Amino acid sequence: MSHEKTAIKATYFSILGNVVLALVKWLAGYFGNSYALIADAIESTADVFSSFLVLFGLQYAARPADKNHPYGHGRIEPLVTFLVVGFLIISSLVIAYESVQNIRTPHALPKPYTLLVLGAIIGWKEYSFRVMMRKSRETNSSALKADAWHHRSDAITSVAAFIGISIALLMGKGYEAADDWAALLAAGFILYNSYLIFRPALGEILDEHLYDDLVDAIRQVAAQVPGVRGTEKCYVRKAGMKYHIDLHAMVDGDISVTEGHAIAHRLADTLHAQLPELGQVLVHIEPNDYH
Repeated sequence: MSHEKTAIKATYFSILGNVVLALVKWLAGYFGNSYALIADAIESTADVFSSFLVLFGLQYAARPADKNHPYGHGRIEPLVTFLVVGFLIISSLVIAYESVQNIRTPHALPKPYTLLVLGAIIGWKEYSFRVMMRKSRETNSSALKADAWHHRSDAITSVAAFIGISIALLMGKGYEAADDWAALLAAGFILYNSYLIFRPALGEILDEHLYDDLVDAIRQVAAQVPGVRGTEKCYVRKAGMKYHIDLHAMVDGDISVTEGHAIAHRLADTLHAQLPELGQVLVHIEPNDYH
């Protein structure tokens, strides 16, 4: 299965899980008198919309290169990631505002059964995080990574809600706001995770060099190609799930242009065969004794 199909399939898994959990959280939070659980539901609802954005981005990124987009359409991924981060920030601000309002307003204690609901949610969300993070590594997808962290932030808010409700139930009357303080703390966690998601996506847009391991692998593969005496500059730019390479390869300075051209093609073909995550590979040939 291609990286694109794997990523899209993983996104459908994420959407279905978020829809079911959002519904469960809304019902349990409303009938169980837990704003922390309702705050959790707000984030899960935002997750549903953000997962649809991720799905759109992945489908668009999978389009082949064309005349207007010679490097493909992969740069839509970090742009979608920015939108996902926007959803996270908005949901955290809504949660924080409502938490403060509820802290200032007396209300009933949460129902004990909300802890059972939260326990199940925490387990599922952590499992979902691990599945999506594994798929993001398999496909090199920044959008899937953002979606994975959505699941982790959801698990964190659920843990905060669990702690807040437990304190409220154990301490009893006068501690009803523990649930709301937990929701406020969760909003802070969501904002922090938003930064963790945003930073690498920004680096991708700005062509920041973050790929030392890949460069090392490229040099090792190049050293195995007959005719290549060594490698000099190696630049990597990420677009969607592919890495586009500009590589300077050193060859014998006395060979013909035709021979150098053949070596360049052989090098590019070998890199594609051994490193399937590579997109376009541009090889610049330099004589070995050039200074």
